[in-house]
Amino acid sequence: MHRAIRTDVVKVTGHEGDEIEAYYARPDGDGPFPGVVIIHHMPGWDDWTLEVCWKLASKGFATISPHLYSRHGPGEPDDVAARARGLGGMPDDQVVGDVAGSAKYLRAQSHANGKVGVMGFCSGGRQTYIVACKLNDIDAAVDCWGGGVIVDDPSRLNANQPVAPITMTPDLNIPLLGIFGNDDENPTPEEVNRTEEELKRLGKTYEFYRYDGAGHAFFSTDRYRYRPEQATDAWQKVYAFFGRHLQASGGGRGTPPRWIGPAPKLSLSGHTPLRPD
Repeated sequence: MHRAIRTDVVKVTGHEGDEIEAYYARPDGDGPFPGVVIIHHMPGWDDWTLEVCWKLASKGFATISPHLYSRHGPGEPDDVAARARGLGGMPDDQVVGDVAGSAKYLRAQSHANGKVGVMGFCSGGRQTYIVACKLNDIDAAVDCWGGGVIVDDPSRLNANQPVAPITMTPDLNIPLLGIFGNDDENPTPEEVNRTEEELKRLGKTYEFYRYDGAGHAFFSTDRYRYRPEQATDAWQKVYAFFGRHLQASGGGRGTPPRWIGPAPKLSLSGHTPLRPD
C-alpha cells in the first residue's frame, strides 16, 4: 500500500544541544505512525537519502534523516561530506546524540505511535549498530552493509571512532536486521560471518540477508552499483521487519520470534520465510 506523503526540512536538537537540520517525510493523515531515523551514508545528506525517506513514508513510516554534517556549513553534499572526511568523519558520540534528538522529535509529533526504528547505510550502517547498542529508546535497527563493525587493526581506531562496534554487542537489546552483498569489500562476507557469530553467541535477535551479485551500496539508484532485483527483495524485508517491530502495543500480531536465523544466502529471491531456532 502506498500513501500520500508530506515532506519538510526541520530543525532538531542534536548532540549537546546543537541545532541541526533534518529531512522529515511522513504519511499524510492523522496516524498513529511508527517512526524511523535514517542515518545517511558517507556521501552525505544527498538526493538518494531523501529518496529513502520518501519510500518509507509512502509505506506508512514517519521518517527523519538528520543532517550529520550540518556543523560543516552549507553547500553541495559532496563538498560538505569532503569537509567531514577531512576531519576524520563524525564522532560516534555525536552521531548517537543526533539520532537520539531525531528520535525524540519523532515521538513528540501528534501522529506518532511511540515506536522508533533506526536504519543506516555504509558508515551509517556501522553507526546504526552503535546506536542499537547505546540507546535504550530505539525499538528496532536495520544495518545496510555497515563496514568497520569489526576492527582487527587497532590503528584504525581514533578519537572520533574509539571503539570497535562489535565489542558493544552485549548491550544490544533490540532486534537487528542486516542487509549485505556477497561481493562487498567492506564489510567482507567473512566479516559479516564473524558479526553473525557474535550475535548468535550472545543470543541476540537478528536477521541477516546476503545477496549474490550485489556489492556495496546496491540500494543506491543513482550509482552504478545499483542492483534492482536484489534491492527490491531486500526492501520488502525491511518493510516487513519494521512492520513487525514498530507496531504499537496491542497491535494483535503477537510477539516476534526471539531468535531468527540462520542467515540465508540469496541470489534473487522470493520471500524467505523466517525460521526461529
